[in-house]
Amino acid sequence: MRSPLVRWSVLSVSLALALTSCAKGTGGAAAPAPSAGQFNPGASYQGTLSVMGFGATDEIGKTRVDLAKQSLKGADVKLIEGDLDIQQFLSAVAAGDPPDIIYANRDQIGTFASRGAIIPLTQCVQGEQIDTSMYNKNALAQVTFGNEVYAIPEFNQVQITMANADLLKAAGLTVADVNGSNWDKITAATKKLVKAPGGKLQVIGFDSKLPEFLPLWAKSLGADLLSADGKTAQLNSPEVVKALQFAVSIYDAQGGFAKVKAVRDSADFFGKGNQYAENALGAMPMEQWYVNVLNDVSPKAPMAFDTFRTPEGKPLAYSSGSSWAIPKGAKNPGAACRFAKTMTLVESWKAAAQARVDKRKAEGKPFTGILTGNVKADEEIRKMLTPGGEPWDSGVKAVYEANDNTFSLPANPADKEFKDAWQGAVNRVLNGQDEPQAALDKAQKDAQAALDKAWADWTKRTN
Repeated sequence: MRSPLVRWSVLSVSLALALTSCAKGTGGAAAPAPSAGQFNPGASYQGTLSVMGFGATDEIGKTRVDLAKQSLKGADVKLIEGDLDIQQFLSAVAAGDPPDIIYANRDQIGTFASRGAIIPLTQCVQGEQIDTSMYNKNALAQVTFGNEVYAIPEFNQVQITMANADLLKAAGLTVADVNGSNWDKITAATKKLVKAPGGKLQVIGFDSKLPEFLPLWAKSLGADLLSADGKTAQLNSPEVVKALQFAVSIYDAQGGFAKVKAVRDSADFFGKGNQYAENALGAMPMEQWYVNVLNDVSPKAPMAFDTFRTPEGKPLAYSSGSSWAIPKGAKNPGAACRFAKTMTLVESWKAAAQARVDKRKAEGKPFTGILTGNVKADEEIRKMLTPGGEPWDSGVKAVYEANDNTFSLPANPADKEFKDAWQGAVNRVLNGQDEPQAALDKAQKDAQAALDKAWADWTKRTN
């Protein structure tokens, strides 16, 4: 399963266009919720339920979609596969012909809610009797906006440290030298691991994963990019500046970000020729789903795993992921609510996990787990893990430890603009256009202006 962080960067341009072209159609009053009577756990549904942004392309998705279809007791489910086309979605809402439910990144929900493109799910949760206590608290907080839940959390993702054990050993290092617990050791390890004969980079020593992971590096110093209430940007705090300076210095020690990115992009990331199998990368923090990918396509890769750690040695992970939301004007909101509920129930996740277990067993491979937005499902799935031997068992252990030590960015009505501000600042530094302090000072100004305007507009709409 590909990272929503990756998908967001691909879609950012189309979102900007969509918000510009569709603001008039979706930016009026906050989207009203259907009446409570439309949501009933005993109801049957007819017609078609259109689902945008989700394809049941593997056993995890297919198993749950099949269960969701059964739960609807009559409605046909039409999957509009592929990543959510944001411009198409917002245009459909503006035209009064939206899909019934969308599969979106959690960090898109605030923007969609502020544009009036999706409805609050209070009546859905109450009517379908959805137990929200089963959801990961950080995941639920990220889709709770204006004191109302606007989406149902689905997959969850966190980061752990992944390293090439052979390269570490050859350099006299261990995974503890690159797990984040000592930044001086990361710098030293990078210089020992990097290989660039004649100035041509061949082996990345360490990839600090900018721009996406700035929140992780900042939080390891105790800094949040955004206040807990989602109203105050904190992008140019001394800790955030220090985090950016360090993460960029790792690229500078290897000839600059452009060279590292070229090697990164040339890897067969999802295939047998990935950077670990080809000994082209020493270490990096990375989302946990990549453990599954590596175990599947290159089970003999010389891996070493640990959690990402703060300078105090404590595990830390940046929680993000996907969710289900119901668009304004959806023709079948009751069926959409039932669909979202069933897709994320404990029993649905267990059935999907069992399908994965059976598939992996048939292939002679271990089941390395699934992280969901449902903490109760995670507990049950963890019991279903099958031993894979080292280093994979250590990788799975790190994943679950990371999942117990997460943070997330609060929902806000300027999600997209806020993210653009800090990622734009990081990119300007990586491209040599700005120094970290200057870039983050500009980002702070832009982000705060966007937040102030979006919150003011939200207050007007909701009042």
